[in-house]
Amino acid sequence: MKPRIAIVVLTYNGIADTLACLASLYRLEYPSARYEVVVVDNGSRDGTPAQVRSAFPQAIVIENGANLGFAAGNNVGLRYAQAQGYDYALLLNNDTEVAPDLLERLVATAEADPTIAAVGPIIYYHDAPQRVWSAGGSIDWRRGICRMAGETEDHGQYPARVVDFITGCAMLIRVAALGKVGLLDERFFMYFEETEWCVRAKRAGYSCYFTPAAKVWHKIPLNARFDREYLAYYMTRNRLLFLRATRANWRTWLDALVLQDLRTYLSLWLRPKWRTRKGRIGMGLGWFDFWRGRFGPAPGVVMGR
Repeated sequence: MKPRIAIVVLTYNGIADTLACLASLYRLEYPSARYEVVVVDNGSRDGTPAQVRSAFPQAIVIENGANLGFAAGNNVGLRYAQAQGYDYALLLNNDTEVAPDLLERLVATAEADPTIAAVGPIIYYHDAPQRVWSAGGSIDWRRGICRMAGETEDHGQYPARVVDFITGCAMLIRVAALGKVGLLDERFFMYFEETEWCVRAKRAGYSCYFTPAAKVWHKIPLNARFDREYLAYYMTRNRLLFLRATRANWRTWLDALVLQDLRTYLSLWLRPKWRTRKGRIGMGLGWFDFWRGRFGPAPGVVMGR
């Protein structure tokens, strides 16, 4: 009998994307009695819960009532999967659409090796269906840099393999591994939480695996730039939190703080061609909040409130 899967779709507004995502999930070739779609809503203001219940009454809808962030919101879904005795939980962004054989491919990979804690698919840009956004992630521990393979056309150059991390955009997790690895670290709020979880999984004796046979399309802009204030804030603060949580050595810290962050920060203020870019305030506040131990959601000044 096929393993039971809970597909956790975290939502925060974006109802049109959510409905398209759910429509693709209900076209999956996996036996319908063996998977359940669980929509976890983080306090959407566009009527997401009601519209999902109307369009897809078979879906489970859990309302958090507030924006708990990516980590805490997905943990609600993971706890549900644990409580209901599911074998796997698929974390999936609401702005994705999936291939009909996605679950078959992911589950087959996980079932082939009980030491695999998580499996990730190849993820393409929705607006450029053959251009790869993510094909598994690697960590440069010397410099403390986390990178995803991708940003090229798919010519079959990305093999199935063990990877350092899988993006939480589409990540199949073995529920039994949660007992040993734990849930996502909610201090991150958003960004780096899945990477830190994958490091914990590896140190607990598991591996994370990428398979290009499973396919997802992500509605992220082709020219997406991480220069908004809140993105600069989270990427700065959470990268430092990641280094602390994974116990990076002093050489990695030196490279991250001086050769990378300080140089970037000074360039944002001093180089004429970069002065118009956003992110300076967010980056500075990210540093400040990390050192004073302030985690969770970004401050209002960064979010523009």
